[in-house]
Amino acid sequence: MFRSGFIAIVGRPNAGKSTLLNALLGEKIAIVSPKPQTTRTIIRGIKTSVDSQMIFVDTPGIHKGTSLLNASLVAGARAALKDADAIVYLFDVASKPHEDDEIIMETLKKLRSPIVLALNKVDKLEKKLLLPMIDGFSKRMNLAAIVPVSALKRTGLDALVHALSGLLPEGPRYFPDDQLTDSTERSIASAIIMEKVFLNTSKEIPYSVAVTIDKFEEKKSKGVVAITATINVERDSQKGIVIGKGGSMLKRIGTSARLDMERMLAKKVFLELFVSVRKDWTKKPGALKEFGY
Repeated sequence: MFRSGFIAIVGRPNAGKSTLLNALLGEKIAIVSPKPQTTRTIIRGIKTSVDSQMIFVDTPGIHKGTSLLNASLVAGARAALKDADAIVYLFDVASKPHEDDEIIMETLKKLRSPIVLALNKVDKLEKKLLLPMIDGFSKRMNLAAIVPVSALKRTGLDALVHALSGLLPEGPRYFPDDQLTDSTERSIASAIIMEKVFLNTSKEIPYSVAVTIDKFEEKKSKGVVAITATINVERDSQKGIVIGKGGSMLKRIGTSARLDMERMLAKKVFLELFVSVRKDWTKKPGALKEFGY
């Protein structure tokens, strides 16, 4: 019997969802940074074995957000849950209890899909606290399984995959065996640039940035991919920070992004970056739709 299906990974911001997805696939397809809300769009990662194909759906963190952008991201995450054959609720055991987890648990109680609780970062938890935590969740939620994991150290993943495989329905291979994601190269390139902005800038800058790919052209005769992208910000002051003194910050972002793109594409990349001001774009429904949120 071959099993296949879609598995949504849900959790609050910075729980480690993208790190878990990358660990499960053994390849980096989702961007990661220490800042919350790094993942803004739905990313699908495909794990195929002899008897199953799991399509993991990495979702933006569910949280009590007040801005129009945050509301849009949370709505996208909730929509992904409704279509899932199974759900991984990733809980960060190293962090303090948070009201966002209460929101997530209440959301999950309304769904019919089987839920596997993955207790992430157990390497940072005192062993004596693990069993009481498992007991507490068991009493509060209807769970198909509880699996302690460390997404960063890649421990407990086999047990997680085993627990999930039995929950999927019998079905076909939706994707070729060697395909890891259904994201386009353009969208991955955009995400890579976004990741470098998150990693290299501070304070409010990352949450005011949207990246658009203006040109993605493969020059087969030269074996080079030419990419032109725009980093959109909300204010002139933010533009100055992203560009940096003498263009130093933009160069750092571009160099780091280009190296990742070359690893992804296995080709030389010519990357050209521009910075544009789209005043208060995070507060405008039209701009959010234009940027894919």
